[in-house]
Amino acid sequence: MPYANIDASLSPAEVKAIKDAFETVLKKLPFLVNLTPDERRIIFKTGADSVSFVQNALSAAQTYPDILPAGFSTKGFKQDVDLFTILTELGTLAESVASEIDDTRLAVGGEAMREATQIYDYVKAATKTTPGLKPVAEQLGERFKKAHGKKQPDHQEQ
Repeated sequence: MPYANIDASLSPAEVKAIKDAFETVLKKLPFLVNLTPDERRIIFKTGADSVSFVQNALSAAQTYPDILPAGFSTKGFKQDVDLFTILTELGTLAESVASEIDDTRLAVGGEAMREATQIYDYVKAATKTTPGLKPVAEQLGERFKKAHGKKQPDHQEQ
């Protein structure tokens, strides 16, 4: 793996700047909603592949306004289409960033787990010659008992 040894860190100031940037995004999108599971289930679904359909419907509404009922707001529909298009683009960008963060977190977590398992092995071996390490070995060993009911680490855990 070309990323098996990620050597990076973030300063508290960098973490704060990143969190502030997310806060800025949320402030710029004050109209965002949280749908309930029932609302998500019953709502008319429109994904990224629906963009052209929605845009073509807008074109039809603008080209043939006389076929629409008097109460239909083409201006409001255009606003919805424009926002849907922009949010689709922003959602794709956000999903890409979230995916990279998650992949990196998974890779670094696997690296940290592999290294922690090595330390656990060293601690277990040292309990034979170093007084006071047995409680540390037992504490480290709890992870494997709780997670898998095993007494020995698998060394392939992530």
